[in-house]
Amino acid sequence: MTIQTVGVLGCGLMGSGIAQVSAAAGYQTIVREVDDSLLEKGLGRLKKSLEDSVAKGRATAEVRDKTLANLSGTTKLEALADCDLILEAIVENLEAKQRTYAALEAIARNHTIFASNTSSLCITELAAATKRPDRFAGLHFFNPVPRMKLVEVIRALTTTDETYQMVFGFAASLDKEPITAPDRPGFIVNRLLVPYLLDAVRAYENGLGTLEDIDKGMTLGCGYPMGPFTLLDFVGLDTTYFIANIMFEEFREPAYAPPPLLKRMVLAGRLGRKSGHGFYKY
Repeated sequence: MTIQTVGVLGCGLMGSGIAQVSAAAGYQTIVREVDDSLLEKGLGRLKKSLEDSVAKGRATAEVRDKTLANLSGTTKLEALADCDLILEAIVENLEAKQRTYAALEAIARNHTIFASNTSSLCITELAAATKRPDRFAGLHFFNPVPRMKLVEVIRALTTTDETYQMVFGFAASLDKEPITAPDRPGFIVNRLLVPYLLDAVRAYENGLGTLEDIDKGMTLGCGYPMGPFTLLDFVGLDTTYFIANIMFEEFREPAYAPPPLLKRMVLAGRLGRKSGHGFYKY
């Protein structure tokens, strides 16, 4: 089997980016959203990303046109019936994903591989909710997808070698650098990154310095492209809080416990850039 047609479930920030790089790599790509307004918004984001790349010299008009020619949007799940790979990038909620896989099973072909872009949920648990646990894997992209080179490839306990090789090769074909990550909360990147971000919040709570000084210390002193609070606002405080809770539940180590300030900011709706207010105002 070869992967020729790719389905992407969800046309949000991550889904639209995944659909863009898939179509740019030459795959016939169908992105599905639950209603027309969300689909239009997601496709608009994708087209703007392409136009910006052309304007900044990162892509040619020919690449833009080729990408759009390989891409189609839909609100019908049945439109994904002939896809060789269906990559799910919906809300980070176990029950919602399980319901989605159940609906997919009713329309997908037997050979179709399912993959999830989850950043924290157990791939083996997600695979167990399907009738094809041997043809299921994790493909964790990073935001913004068109520019970030890394993809974490996660195999469930049930993933076959053939499935693993196919999804690893697919990730590489998108002009990405795939790495193999374990099926443990946080995989590789978030397992290392989240404790650092949580520790920065604790340090700020304890008066280590101002937000600006801590961020400047890490960018100018360590060469990081973003300080921890700028990065938290970019990723989303709710996303970080969600991942931290899953990691703490798994490992029960204090390093993964969300600080009180992070919890209160999420409860107050200060989620970062997407809400206009996080540690900084936007």
